[in-house]
Amino acid sequence: MTTSPASLNADSPQVLRLEARLAAKYRGRIAATRSTPARSAQWRDLPADLPPALAEALRNRGLERLYSHQREAWDLARVGRHLVVATPTASGKTLCYNLPVLESVLSGGRKALYLFPTKALAQDQVAELMELSRALSAAGGPGIKAFTFDGDTPGDARKAVRTRGDIVVSNPDMLHQAILPHHTKWAQFFEGLAYVVVDELHSYRGVFGSHVANVFRRLRRICRFYGVEPTFIFASATIANPAELAERLCGEPVEAILESGAPQGERHLLLWNPPVINPDLGIRASARSQTTRIARMAAKVGLKAIVFARSRLMVEVITKYLKDVFDHDPRRPARVLAYRGGYLPSERRRGEQAMRAGKVDLVVATSALELGVDIGSLDVAILNGYPGTVAATLQRLGRAGRRLRPSLGVLVATTDPLDQFLIRHPEMLLGASPEHARIHPDQLLILLEHVRCAAFELPFRDGDAFGGEDLGEMLSYLRDEGVLQHQGDRWYWVADSYPANAVSLRSVAEGNFVVIDTTDGAQTIIAEVDYSSAPGTIYAGAIYMVQSQPYQVERLDWTGRKAFVTRTRADYYTDAIDYTRLKILDRFEGAVLGRGVAANGEVHLVRRYPGYKKIRYYSHDNIGYGNIDLPDQELHTTSVWWQAEPSALEAALPDRQQAIEGFLGAAYALHHVAALRAMAELHDLGRAVGDGQGTWFAVVGGDGRGQMRGPGNDALDPAEQDRFEPTLFLYDNYPGGVGLSAPLFDAAGRLVSDARDLVAGCSCAAGCPACVGPVLPGDEERALTPRQAALAVLELLLCREG
Repeated sequence: MTTSPASLNADSPQVLRLEARLAAKYRGRIAATRSTPARSAQWRDLPADLPPALAEALRNRGLERLYSHQREAWDLARVGRHLVVATPTASGKTLCYNLPVLESVLSGGRKALYLFPTKALAQDQVAELMELSRALSAAGGPGIKAFTFDGDTPGDARKAVRTRGDIVVSNPDMLHQAILPHHTKWAQFFEGLAYVVVDELHSYRGVFGSHVANVFRRLRRICRFYGVEPTFIFASATIANPAELAERLCGEPVEAILESGAPQGERHLLLWNPPVINPDLGIRASARSQTTRIARMAAKVGLKAIVFARSRLMVEVITKYLKDVFDHDPRRPARVLAYRGGYLPSERRRGEQAMRAGKVDLVVATSALELGVDIGSLDVAILNGYPGTVAATLQRLGRAGRRLRPSLGVLVATTDPLDQFLIRHPEMLLGASPEHARIHPDQLLILLEHVRCAAFELPFRDGDAFGGEDLGEMLSYLRDEGVLQHQGDRWYWVADSYPANAVSLRSVAEGNFVVIDTTDGAQTIIAEVDYSSAPGTIYAGAIYMVQSQPYQVERLDWTGRKAFVTRTRADYYTDAIDYTRLKILDRFEGAVLGRGVAANGEVHLVRRYPGYKKIRYYSHDNIGYGNIDLPDQELHTTSVWWQAEPSALEAALPDRQQAIEGFLGAAYALHHVAALRAMAELHDLGRAVGDGQGTWFAVVGGDGRGQMRGPGNDALDPAEQDRFEPTLFLYDNYPGGVGLSAPLFDAAGRLVSDARDLVAGCSCAAGCPACVGPVLPGDEERALTPRQAALAVLELLLCREG
C-alpha cells in the first residue's frame, strides 16, 4: 500500500513524502503500488583459515563478519566447486569472489581472470582491488597486483600485465581476440590460473551469450593444455535460471546461491500510466513528459534520481528537457548528466566519478547503467517504459536505495502494447518471477566461427569434441576451404588469416563508426556508434546529440567508418524511417491454422533507410523530411510466417488497402506478444509484412498508409498487383538466427490467440499504439477501422477447437 500523507510527519524520509505527494496529486495515474519492508542482515563469522593479513585488512575496513551468502560462496569456492551468486543489487556479491581469489593469491601465488561485459565495470573492480591491496599492505601483508587488460591498455604495458599480474581484469572481447589467440605469451599466467570470475552473468544472453559460451570452450581447452582446471565463479542479478545459464556457459555443473543475507532498505514501487488525452484514438500523454515531471519533483525536494530510457536518442531528449530546467545557468555546476554507450571512455569516466562523488542530482541513462557500476547513493529510480523483461526491471529499480535508506521506483508506461498489457495486468509484473536467460551456443554459424578460432589456437585431434555439432564434418569443411590441413590424427591451421579478428561477439557486423566534430576547423572524436546503429543514427542531415548538445551530421564516410559533424542550435531532432523486404529461401515446416497457414524457414532480409523526419522539441510536430542515401543492410536469417487463404481473405477484407492495414496491425500485435512468450527482447525479433517474393508492404508517404511496393520502392504495376498473397513475418534479428523462430512456430496458434486478445481487449475506438500501432485522425469514423481490420486478419488465422 502507498503511504498516506496523513501518516507522515516532518521526520519521515523525504522519499516517502515524495511518494505520498505523487499519490495525492496524481492518484488517477497510479495503476498499482507495491511496498517491500526493510530486511535485516544474516551474518556469519569470517573463515578461520583466512590469511592473517587478509583477515586484518577486512576488519580494518569494518568487515568483522560476512553475510550468509558470502560465507556460502567461500565454502564452495574453497573446495573447487563452480558456483553462481544470484542475489539482488547492492548485496555484496563482489566479496563473494574477491575473498577466495585473494586467499589463493596470498597463500599459493595463484592467478585469477576477471571478466566483465563493459570497461566501466572493469575499472570499478580494479579500483576496489587497489583499495583492498592498500589495506593488505597496511596490515603487513603483500600487495596484490591487479591490472586491466582491454583495448585502452598501452602496448608497452601489456607484457607487464601478462607476466606480473596476480589478477587480470578484462572483458570477453579481449579474451576472444587478444588473449586466447596469443596464449603462448600468456603461458605463465595460464599455468597458475585458479579462478575465472564472470560478473553480470545475466547480460550473457542471446547472441552475445552464445558467442561467450564458445569463448569459454576455447578457454577451458587452452587451460587443459597448460594442465589447469580453473574454478568458475559467476555473479548475476536475479534471473530464473542462473545455474542453467552458468552451466551452459562453462560446460560444467554449477552450484547456485540464491538467498541473500544482506540487509535491504524499505522499497516502494509505483506503476504509472499517463493520462488519456484523446479517447477516440486511445492516445495518452507521452511517457517522456510524465518521466521528466516525476524527475523534476524528485530533484526539487532534494532527492537524487536516475532515469532509465530505452534508446540513446530518448536519453538525449530527456536530458535536454531536464537541463533546460536545472542547468540553464552555465556558471553553476551541472546537476543533470547523461550516460549511454557511444560516449568516449574519458567522458564516461568523468560521469562515473561525478556520480560517485554525489555531484549530480539527476542521471539519465540507457541500460549501460543497469549493470553494477558504482554510482553512489540514489533515492529514486524512474523507468521511461518497461525494459522488456522482469529481470531488467528489477535490476534498474535496484539502482536506487543502495545505502539501506528507503527508495522509490516508478515505472512509467509507454503506449507500447506490452506496457499497456502490464498496466492492465500488474500481477504479470508484480507477482512474476524473472525470465529465463537463453543462449544457443551450437548455432551453426556461431559455432563454426569459434571452431576456426580454436583451430588457430591449438590443433584439433581426431575424436575431439567442441560443442554439440559434428566437429569432424566442420573440420573437413574448413580443410576444403583451405584453412586447415589434416596430418596423422591432427588438424593444423595453415592459413595466413587471423580468424578471431573477423568474429564480433556483440554485433552482426564489425567496425564501429567514429563521430568527428569539425566545428572549429580541427577534427576531434566525440563519440562512437556501432555498425548496426549507424544507418539510422548518423546519416547526412541527422541531428546527433552528446550530453544534449546537438550536432548536425554534415557527411558520412561509410567506407572509412567516419561521421563528420558540426555543433548546431537546431530546435528539432531527427528520426530515421526504415523499411524491410523479405524473401523466403527455404520452408522447413508448416501447419494449417484456421483459414490460413503458419510456416518456419530461412529468409533473406533487406533493410532500407529511405529518409528521416525532423521533429520539433516539446511540441513534437513533424516539421520536415530529408533523404538518406545509404547501402541496403542485408541479413540471412530464420523466420516464422503466417498467410491467410486468399479466398477467405478476400471475403473478409475485399479492399486490398484495408487488408494490408489489417496485416500491418496484426504484425504489430504479434510482434509484442511473441517477444513476451519467447522471453526475448523486442529488438531480438523483427517484423515485416510482404508476400515472401520480394514485394513488401510499408507505411509510406505523408498519409501514413500501408501500400504495396516493389524492390526499388516503386509502385507495382497492375499485373504484379494481381498476385496478392500478404504474408506476416516475425524473424530472428541476427545472422543465421539464434533459435527463436522454431519455438515461435511451435506456439504459432497460441501467439495468434494472444494477439487477438490484446487487440480485442484494448479500449480504443479505431486502434492505437497499445494494440495495432498509431492510427490517423478520422480513422474512428471509417466503416472498417484499422483495429477491426487487424482483428479480421487474426480471426482468419485463429485455430479454433473443434
